[in-house]
Amino acid sequence: MPEGVGRGATRAPLRVGRAVSYVVLTVGALLMVAPFLWQFLTSVKSLRESTVAPPVIWPSTWHWENYARIFDVLPVETMAVNSVLALILRVTGQVLVASLAAYCFARLRFPFQRALLTLFLATLMVPPQLFIIPQYEVIRDLGWLNTIQALAVPGIFSSFGMFILYQFMRALPVELDEAARLDGANPWQIYRRVILPLCLPALAAVVIMTSLFSWNDLLWPLVINTDPSRMTLPVGLATLQGAQGTDYPVLMAGSLLAILPMVVIFVLLQKQFIRGIAMSGSK
Repeated sequence: MPEGVGRGATRAPLRVGRAVSYVVLTVGALLMVAPFLWQFLTSVKSLRESTVAPPVIWPSTWHWENYARIFDVLPVETMAVNSVLALILRVTGQVLVASLAAYCFARLRFPFQRALLTLFLATLMVPPQLFIIPQYEVIRDLGWLNTIQALAVPGIFSSFGMFILYQFMRALPVELDEAARLDGANPWQIYRRVILPLCLPALAAVVIMTSLFSWNDLLWPLVINTDPSRMTLPVGLATLQGAQGTDYPVLMAGSLLAILPMVVIFVLLQKQFIRGIAMSGSK
């Protein structure tokens, strides 16, 4: 058989496989985007078009005023500020606490280290709803009900962020610590000047995941806050679902505005996020 014919016969299945992969990935991407597209189309429909059966896919008239009406029915600015403050406090605290804990477990040696690590990781298998009552009692005893810190402080202590950073730090060469010790660095200096700068991809993953958990949290803010001026955006949007009827275009408009900050954060940190997740699981 001529050499060129053999190469052509070999490349043909590769091209078919690549085409099938592209088709499958395209279909998967469309399925992922479809709910967001339906949300956007619903946000510019009239109330009748959003509830009629069979459903109307394309609105006859685009009602952009739905995006203005959400500011009339909800104090969006106040709720957004509450959500942002809680997010900043929670993300900052978790990055600090999780990175310190991960450094201790991954780079230091102390008694009962493996047993303590097992206890930390065991909490990942416990549903977070089981902690609501004891956390509420702690917040109440501290006098933090209806405050911003009540929204954020319980979420600072998370084994999930510690586990991601722990896996990443374990993959770093031990020689880095040894070289730093030879230069006279103590454990705190090694953590701050050597290890932490190398963990930026894992830190980006923790920032994105913690931001999502904080921004989308609904149950805990409902439990801890009864003051409307201290409620977050998810709680405010949940109040738009009435027992007698729901204005779905306004609700979808508010939901679309609420997810935009998380989309921006992910777009800005997506490379570091993917790299952090991939390298955290490399071991």
